[in-house]
Amino acid sequence: MWVRDRRMDLVAANALGRALYAPVLDDPASRGNTARFTFLNPAAQNFFPDWERNADDIVATLRTYAGQNPHDKPLTDLIGELVTRSDGFRFRWSKHNVRHHRTGIKRIHHPVVGLLEFSYQAMDLPSDPDWFMFAYTAEAGSVTDERMKLLGSLAATEQDAGVRSRP
Repeated sequence: MWVRDRRMDLVAANALGRALYAPVLDDPASRGNTARFTFLNPAAQNFFPDWERNADDIVATLRTYAGQNPHDKPLTDLIGELVTRSDGFRFRWSKHNVRHHRTGIKRIHHPVVGLLEFSYQAMDLPSDPDWFMFAYTAEAGSVTDERMKLLGSLAATEQDAGVRSRP
């Protein structure tokens, strides 16, 4: 599980969520922001095998949030940054698509454990309407399930060894 805000910043995650999204969290240029990672880091096209669809979804979601909160300066700053730095973002932004995806299939190619496929569900957090919690589930006994067990074991070992420490 992990939580993100309307600006696509990962604001909280359990240990397995942090391990899953380590490439995004560890990228100093992205600063834990999935939109920046997707559009400004070339590694994103490998990390998200369905990069085109993922990119379309991010832009449509950001456009939804911008329409709901037109005076959110950090959000408009992020959009301005991406429009000026990414042709892919600028092209998609000009289409004016609006959509907030809540469920679906997410494929991630994790650099340590390989290709993973999840069903996901996004949930509103009533106590903080700017945050959204995402739960990823793998089919029991699937390759993804086995790989996530391995990733969880590796993350726990690293945490026990003090290799990775995050707030």
